[in-house]
Amino acid sequence: MPKERPLASRIINLAVFILLEAAALLMLSNNSTLQKLWIARISHGFMAKTWGASQSVRNYFSLKRQNDELALENESLRESLRSYQLAAKESDPSSLPVLRDNGFKYIPATIIKSGTNSQHNYLILDKGSEDGVVENSGIVTSKGVIGIVDAVSKHYSFAISFLNKELNISARIDTSGAVGPLAWDGMRTDEGVLREIPLQFKYNPGDTVYTSGYSAIFPPDIPLGVAGEAKVINGATNEIRVKLFQDHSALKYVTIIENTRIREIEEIEGMDSKIKEGKR
Repeated sequence: MPKERPLASRIINLAVFILLEAAALLMLSNNSTLQKLWIARISHGFMAKTWGASQSVRNYFSLKRQNDELALENESLRESLRSYQLAAKESDPSSLPVLRDNGFKYIPATIIKSGTNSQHNYLILDKGSEDGVVENSGIVTSKGVIGIVDAVSKHYSFAISFLNKELNISARIDTSGAVGPLAWDGMRTDEGVLREIPLQFKYNPGDTVYTSGYSAIFPPDIPLGVAGEAKVINGATNEIRVKLFQDHSALKYVTIIENTRIREIEEIEGMDSKIKEGKR
């Protein structure tokens, strides 16, 4: 018992000291504008440090999740490569498909700023002309189309996001092969609408929607989402809701994709226009 008295006494003294300090600070804040400002500055500094620390913790765990997704994607690519290499060793090489350059160049990038709160959202990426980025390049992930590069500086790119009412992506329903423009629905960051699908093309909810390859910007067969319910428009076409694989509200790492043959395609299209006009 004699040893416990000093400890209890110290606890009581500390409690009294804290109460007196709190009372003194309260009296100071009520009696002087300068003292109020000083106390508020200390308080705001403490809150800023606390909020900064909590934000760092949230960013850390978010980064871990994103790194895990990248690791899974890389492992899937490595597994595909291993399977192909095994098939090449065990099969007749002449029976294997010939791999050709599809004309697309890929540049990894990070989104450093984005908008998701308007009808005309945008992205800013950390890669620019010095990294080989050009205008009208596509932006993709393994889960879908993210946007199109609209302007480029030396170190950055400005892009129109898929979450922009003015952007349409040529998309195809897997089972029927029907093609139409896919656009953001203007509400949810993980949903779009596939329009102008003729009624004769049948589909089932749950069918996968891919890029069609009809665009000179995106290659074919990038998975975009899953077809959902439909409604008939003007008695002639279906408008199909699509649940996107990529939730655009949780996005950091992307790939910029450039069609290196786009100029050639545009030249051919120009020649076709001249032929139709009778200017051979």
